[in-house]
Amino acid sequence: MPLLVLSPRYTSDSKVLRAAAGRLGWKTERLGGWRAPARMRGQDVALYGEPTFVEVIASQVGVALLDVPSGWLPGLPERHRRRSIDVSTLGEVRQSLSEPAFVKPADGRKAFEGKVHHSPDELPGEDVLPDETPVFVSEPVLWDVEFRCHVLEGQVVTMSPYLLDGELALTADGHWHVPEQDVHEAREYAAHVLKEVPVPPGTVLDVGRIHDRGWAVVEANAAWGAGLYGCDPEQVLRVLARACLDRRHIAPDDRDWVVEEVALDMDR
Repeated sequence: MPLLVLSPRYTSDSKVLRAAAGRLGWKTERLGGWRAPARMRGQDVALYGEPTFVEVIASQVGVALLDVPSGWLPGLPERHRRRSIDVSTLGEVRQSLSEPAFVKPADGRKAFEGKVHHSPDELPGEDVLPDETPVFVSEPVLWDVEFRCHVLEGQVVTMSPYLLDGELALTADGHWHVPEQDVHEAREYAAHVLKEVPVPPGTVLDVGRIHDRGWAVVEANAAWGAGLYGCDPEQVLRVLARACLDRRHIAPDDRDWVVEEVALDMDR
């Protein structure tokens, strides 16, 4: 059985996953810092937490992480984007932003909030992030509804709405809820995307409906850092395990999705 390794940060998602791992008979361990015990190396380890933390620990325990490359989203066919998306750097956007644009980090680390920025003054300054920070620059659009889909071997194994009309789709009694027709359409659209677009064998796909345009891909996320919302945590663990591989035994079909190994050895 896998060993689920969690970051020191106690989040509701990490607690839910730890409980689900117990139900599945997995071992679990929450690290107290950014160094993994030597005994973890070579074990069947699945990691979950903040992206940089996971990347650092993965390099220490010999785990290869799967994720889409930074050019995946802007490289999608227009029918799956339904808006313009360019890859740029924070420095270039600081110099050229003259009209509202949706700007977000392109490396998945969420170093700043992705949102519509109206002027360079609203972007993080050079004292916060360097000019070479990669970013996506997108045409602003209005999303009617958005869903998170955990994908295993090209199939959605669990999904949940997370935004409805720009607000969290969370009811007062703690349920993630949108109209059933939206759920049906999202499931059909996600399946359609997965038939046409290559993705890692364990990943997270966000899809949504753009107002007056139709269904489109919001983004893809690494399974080892993605939030759960209302997704089934036991199914999430199956996806997570597929996205964390023993670096000594990587199948040829998985190699294109392997994240470059982090060389950092952080003393925290």
